[in-house]
Amino acid sequence: MTAPHDPPSPRRSSDPTTRPESSGNTDPTTDRKSSSAPDPTTGPESSSAPDPTTGRKPAASPEPTTEAAATSAARAAVREEMSPTAESSARTDRRQNTGPSRRVARETRARRREAVLAGAAALRRTTFSAGMWATRAPVWMWPALIVITLISGALRLFRLDFPPRLIFDETYYVKDAYSVVTFGYERAWPENADDSFNAGDPSVIESGPEYVVHPPLGKWVIGWGIDLFGADDSFGWRFSVAIVGTLTIFLIGLVAWKLFRSAFFACVAAGLLAVDGEHFVHSRTSLLDIVLMAFILLAFYFILLDREQVTKRLARWTAGLDSAPPPTSESAADPAASHAAEAQSPAAKSARAKVADAINFGPRLGARPWLIAAGISLGLATGVKWSGLYALAAFGILVVAWDVHSRFRAGVVHPWLGALIRDSIPAFLSLVPVALITYIATWTGWILSDDGWDRQWAAETPGWWQSLPSWLYWLPSLARYHYTAYSFHVGLDAEHPYMSNPWGWIVQWRPTSFYYESLNQGDLGCEAIRCSSAITSVGNPVIWGLAPVALLIVLAAWIIRRDVRCGVILAGLAATWLPWFAYQERTIFTFYTIVMVPFVVLALTYCLTLLWGRRNPAPPFAEAVRPSPATPGSAPEPQTVAGQSPDTDTTMPPGQPPATGTPTSPETSRVSRRRGGRPSWTLLARRLGVGLILAAAVLAFAYFWPIYTGEVIPFEAWNNRMWNVTWR
Repeated sequence: MTAPHDPPSPRRSSDPTTRPESSGNTDPTTDRKSSSAPDPTTGPESSSAPDPTTGRKPAASPEPTTEAAATSAARAAVREEMSPTAESSARTDRRQNTGPSRRVARETRARRREAVLAGAAALRRTTFSAGMWATRAPVWMWPALIVITLISGALRLFRLDFPPRLIFDETYYVKDAYSVVTFGYERAWPENADDSFNAGDPSVIESGPEYVVHPPLGKWVIGWGIDLFGADDSFGWRFSVAIVGTLTIFLIGLVAWKLFRSAFFACVAAGLLAVDGEHFVHSRTSLLDIVLMAFILLAFYFILLDREQVTKRLARWTAGLDSAPPPTSESAADPAASHAAEAQSPAAKSARAKVADAINFGPRLGARPWLIAAGISLGLATGVKWSGLYALAAFGILVVAWDVHSRFRAGVVHPWLGALIRDSIPAFLSLVPVALITYIATWTGWILSDDGWDRQWAAETPGWWQSLPSWLYWLPSLARYHYTAYSFHVGLDAEHPYMSNPWGWIVQWRPTSFYYESLNQGDLGCEAIRCSSAITSVGNPVIWGLAPVALLIVLAAWIIRRDVRCGVILAGLAATWLPWFAYQERTIFTFYTIVMVPFVVLALTYCLTLLWGRRNPAPPFAEAVRPSPATPGSAPEPQTVAGQSPDTDTTMPPGQPPATGTPTSPETSRVSRRRGGRPSWTLLARRLGVGLILAAAVLAFAYFWPIYTGEVIPFEAWNNRMWNVTWR
């Protein structure tokens, strides 16, 4: 059994037995160096004799003549004299001596990691361009979208005055709309006021205020139609929402173009929204929700415009950057470059530091007017219903995440820090305060009135607000109003026959019936023994039947392919659907899904682009790259696949062959078609599938037309359209 050895010294340079001396001769018999200095381990010859009681020599205390001798003496003393506890402490001290070495190693690793990040960022900068944002819509897309919009508008205006009476929640919103356009705030109505209003006599309205729980903007929009056509015309009650619904069809076409860069699928998205039952029924009924949807979709479109502007600015920034890497990467990779940088003039160092700062964190994006426009739209959405706040929160997170992603793609070394330092505060100020100011502005009619509900609360109730100027009393009064309205919303749990759960919204499990009349033979042209006239806000079965599948595909594409477009669509669905899961015990309805209809349509359109496929696909492993500039500092012309985002793997627009960074010979093209392409019959089958889905959606809309418009049909015909027992 061998004796345990002492741990070696952490630094070989401190052990004199292993470090060669610079002077002195070596004794050939002992391999020891002879020196005029005494041996510290044995002592000089003139040292005292051993102690007869212990057999040990007294501790030698000569002054060492060299640092090596002193260190050797200390090591010998430790081996012979120290206790186990002291020896453990000494070992700890020796381990602590490695602290500087570890710190240096950590710093070296950090520099190397920074160099790797800088190199990867530089590579991304060479391939970054405006990509799909730089493409322009073909001329034919605009008249096509206009035609789809006009046809959809004509269908929504057809027999808009039927039924000639208030239905469902029109009893609240239409009468309140008449009140706000007439008096500036909501006034109370007596019981059974609907009969008088249906007869065209709104004079029964009372002089006192009415307590309402929704902001006034949506009622202002409805009221503009009433003001135009008169309160005695049911066509005028619904005219404004019909126009708003029609405009959203054109708007979703623009949104789809920005997302997919395909004019064909922009028209597909507009057409799908036009034939959706939820959207169609809401466009013909004076409720607030379609106005809310319009402002949310408009804000979504403005965010896409902001992203286009930001991407183009970053593309110009990358094109104009100096090709020299930042000093941090040079010093980490080449110490000589670091010494050369230190010898530069102060002006050169300052310029180099600015370049390094720009590459590390990216540029300042400057003014972002489209983001301000999005904030205004979200404030208007909140001025219709408070659920617009969910869109404000979700879209704010989307803007931040997209800023980080854009900086990463543009070759910024630290995109998160860059977005935090450069973008976070300006983006916040462009969205939240702007939305808040816009929301307060929607209460202008109530603020300027003297008789609105709770308008004089601050003046009549003692409190800290009494110290405010009298012209600011509206502010605490408005806060009080909001508190009572919030208490109403969170406590709303009354039973309703058409209340539903958000889990079933994605499949239209329990649609809401807006109007139903059971008729006998001879009533309103009924030719059967029993007839029905119904308006049911059930979505198009083709669109909503495919909605769960489309949602799963979009989610998978976002996770697996990291397709940014899918993340954007999911953000819209999250803003308009997920918040309701927190209120499952409340009285909520499926017709709230009108706000999420555009994002369901976009998800389905995305899946149709995948099914459509590509024509003349590129050879395997071919990539679209930006060519190198001809001269340093010149902005290159990007060569990007038409319709393809540089951020994602996208689907080619119909009829657009892909473009690659390098030309291919005819032989290569033939090989690519044999190996990487698909047979023409397969591509034809896929496109035929897209056509069948679109045709089925149009046919389903035509089949359900009677229960969308309240036509008088036999009861059996109505019953045949109730495909689910929960629809009754």
